[in-house]
Amino acid sequence: MFVILTSKPGQFHTEPGPGLTPVEAWDYVFCGNIRAHFVIAELSAASRVRIVDESGPVNSVPTKFLESFDTIEDARKELRTLTTYGNMPVELKAVAA
Repeated sequence: MFVILTSKPGQFHTEPGPGLTPVEAWDYVFCGNIRAHFVIAELSAASRVRIVDESGPVNSVPTKFLESFDTIEDARKELRTLTTYGNMPVELKAVAA
């Protein structure tokens, strides 16, 4: 199973817990600016994801509440769906996981 973790620069970032292994990372670029950072992680066991707000609060969310995908290609397809807006100048750029 795979999940997508999202971070937004200047707002919040996510931190995978045990049982989550980052596989790929992507930057969502809109009009030349990075608007979000996505990590596709393999879920090998029930875990938690820390969501760290840049202003201070931290939440810990069980992975059972995240949408999961059977294959990495299904997760990539979902990313393309999330980041496509007609003819808007958007790009998904692969970065180091």
